[in-house]
Amino acid sequence: MKGVLQGDRVIFGTDAIPELYETLYYGRVRGDKLELALVEAAYLLDREKISVTADGKPLGFRELFILASQAQELFELKYIVYRDLRERGYFVQPGVIDFRVFPRGGRPNVVPSRYFVHVISERKPLPLADIVGNLQAALNVRKEMVLAIVDEESDITYYGVKANVLKGQMAPPDVGPVPGSATLLEDRVVVWDRSLSEALHAQGFYGNPLDEQRLQLSLVESAYLIMRHKLEVADRSGAPVALDTFTERALAFEPDFKRKLLVYADLRDKGLVAKTGFKFGSSFRVYEHVESIAKIPHSRFLVDAHGFDYVFHLQALSRSVRLANSVRKEMVFACDKDGESTVRYFSLGRIKL
Repeated sequence: MKGVLQGDRVIFGTDAIPELYETLYYGRVRGDKLELALVEAAYLLDREKISVTADGKPLGFRELFILASQAQELFELKYIVYRDLRERGYFVQPGVIDFRVFPRGGRPNVVPSRYFVHVISERKPLPLADIVGNLQAALNVRKEMVLAIVDEESDITYYGVKANVLKGQMAPPDVGPVPGSATLLEDRVVVWDRSLSEALHAQGFYGNPLDEQRLQLSLVESAYLIMRHKLEVADRSGAPVALDTFTERALAFEPDFKRKLLVYADLRDKGLVAKTGFKFGSSFRVYEHVESIAKIPHSRFLVDAHGFDYVFHLQALSRSVRLANSVRKEMVFACDKDGESTVRYFSLGRIKL
């Protein structure tokens, strides 16, 4: 079957429709013509299923590949992923978000596609806004989103991306503020009152005991407890520290403190327990429920807090996901837009297709 290269498509006559489209599910029918995307044409040309001409001259695989790479950004990477998916037995259709992939054994026009696959290079930074936008596009049509990241040696790693609705089982601590019981000291707060210390730690897994009577709280824990009227904090002189003042002081230590507090408060309000994720290189490690301080379970999530304008570098992203998997946790990213109080979560993990 002979096709003609026209722009970013290879065009075939009616005779190609029964075999290429109706049997093998390549291309799209436009009137009495069959149009193949460049990646489809290159794949079929390499397998000697078709021939392609341009300006009346036949094109070999090499010539078509070079022309396609000039016409379409990241064509080389898209071809690598397309070939991999096809050779794994999937039916694949090029689309707005690179590829629509059908479930194994599922045929186009018989079952709906299952995945939206977005192809990216390990060298190219990935804006968080692009992930959220593509994920929302997939959710709107009930598809699963997949990132196909191609490294410098042309190996592919597939990551599944899903919207995450986090919810825990922890009730707020049954305590009220005790005047004069807590002092802000540099980058943490010490609670002096023994009963309040015990209640906060035992009921909500807040802080870390300084000794048998006193409790150390992190800045974000303290700010949240002040917000929820569970704690009053004073400075070294004994003067009360209002939330706004506390936040300004915290910003001197953590420039991104407001965003961190926004995410922390959202997690706590959802009944989750958020603790520092420093040991794992993330903002928080998160527990769904802590029944007893004497027997603390493994945290289920690692959560990183970012602004909507954040840009991922894929090697760092890969490290985060691999670390989370190695310690049996789910890697979750929390994001918000400046000026908005809504926090959105999505998780990302390696998958096998």
